[in-house]
Amino acid sequence: MQYSKRLQQQISQAISDVEQLTDAEVVCVLAPRSDDYYYIPALWAALLALVSPLLLVLTPWWGHSSAVSLLQLLVFVASWLLFRWQPFFQRIIPQPVRYWRAANMARRQFLENGLHHTREGMGLLIFVSAQERYVEILTDRGIAQKIADEQWQDIVSAFVQQVKRKQIAEGFIQCIQSCGRLLAEHYPATQDKNELPNKLVVLPD
Repeated sequence: MQYSKRLQQQISQAISDVEQLTDAEVVCVLAPRSDDYYYIPALWAALLALVSPLLLVLTPWWGHSSAVSLLQLLVFVASWLLFRWQPFFQRIIPQPVRYWRAANMARRQFLENGLHHTREGMGLLIFVSAQERYVEILTDRGIAQKIADEQWQDIVSAFVQQVKRKQIAEGFIQCIQSCGRLLAEHYPATQDKNELPNKLVVLPD
């Protein structure tokens, strides 16, 4: 997923501007997707193959093991290829699975980007998984003491709508600014520091 240098700079500048107003450290991570989900088409194809012998009940081939085995093989291969086709592929992945994988990715990125190592626990992660249309804001213990998770929900909901409209870069900027206002209210800047890079981290596809 490519973004122009100008948009990257705008996001970096938005982070820098916010960190002038608060002691919090903001990191933005964009994942094109949180999983390849290749096992999902195989599971659906296997399920169809298991029930496919019922199609032979009213035919002369019922009871012939070779016919049943051939039918199951053909159904499995045809279904697997069909479910790998993107229009179907996007529809057969259950939403709870999508969100579970994206949530796991968000927590992994929180740790990998060192947000749990800032002074006074002032790290905040804005995470987006584009394919899942998933947005989450994660905070370290210092921020969580005064700002409950529920207070971020309106910001997250607005960003999700922009992700659905494929306005991810613009959504990041608005989300950063909204987070900045809330952070500045509870944790205004008291020192000049910059512990983490002020840039958008784009994960490989």
